[in-house]
Amino acid sequence: MTEPVLEAVGVSMRFPAGRGRAVHAVEEASLALHAGRTVALVGESGSGKTTLARILARYYPPTSGEVILRGSPGSSYKRQVQLVFQDPFASLNPVHRVGYILGRVLRIHGHARGRAALRGQAAELLDRVNLPEEVLDKFPHELSGGQRQRVVIARALAVRPRVLLGDEPVSMLDVSIRLDILNLLARLRDEDGLAMLYITHDIAGARYFADEIRVMYAGQMIEGGPAEAVTSDPRHPYTRLLLASAPDPDRTDSFGEDEPGEPPSLIDPPGGCRFHPRCPVAMEVCSRRFPPRSGGEHWTHCWLYAEEDA
Repeated sequence: MTEPVLEAVGVSMRFPAGRGRAVHAVEEASLALHAGRTVALVGESGSGKTTLARILARYYPPTSGEVILRGSPGSSYKRQVQLVFQDPFASLNPVHRVGYILGRVLRIHGHARGRAALRGQAAELLDRVNLPEEVLDKFPHELSGGQRQRVVIARALAVRPRVLLGDEPVSMLDVSIRLDILNLLARLRDEDGLAMLYITHDIAGARYFADEIRVMYAGQMIEGGPAEAVTSDPRHPYTRLLLASAPDPDRTDSFGEDEPGEPPSLIDPPGGCRFHPRCPVAMEVCSRRFPPRSGGEHWTHCWLYAEEDA
């Protein structure tokens, strides 16, 4: 595989919580994004997915570790890395028409000058996301949720990025149009050779859309590998729980039918593997030490497999 376009190496993030305490949001997470490929970051709310995406976008400086963008010298980071947020309505200024929103990005980044050129390139961006030119004259509130998200994607493309970070970009849309947006993102990835991160709760959707899957739980990266391998042969008990919770008429296993408690507090997280208080197969060592990485292309951090590798 070629060199990553964007990479997080051993990244941790702790937010001050007062009285000398901190929220341990992300712990020693590593992630590599390659041109023309999609990595899905999967986990429930509070697992650290959005925090990691914002570290990759340099909205947050990590407490430790580093983020590496292999771009040309002197290039703008924000120009190369764009984030598509979950709520398309909150992402767009409600007092401006779509033409102004797209034209402003084109003008700031020097891609077009003059009213005719700005409108022409803005119309081309809308065409790429399957919207007609007349949308340029509309305000965000005049559009449907799916149309607004397409405008948000068009705005990200206006920068001409190398990396697109999608923070649950379809979770607030009607079920009937989610697949259309995912197909659109896949087409744009292939056409532009974008390196893409797709954040989601839905591991079944990740299996459809992504080349690779990374599973996070309570700030820890616990499993990863090719999407088909992770979903057809999950190794970590938490990954099995996620799959058991996803609607799938072809699945016959019953792992995780009973909800095993709540996620832990990240101000005072449990030691070792943070899933061990909820894990149906936890061992004594799970509470003492975080397991080493086991496996090759398809890997996990779980003592069940660490013992096999020993």
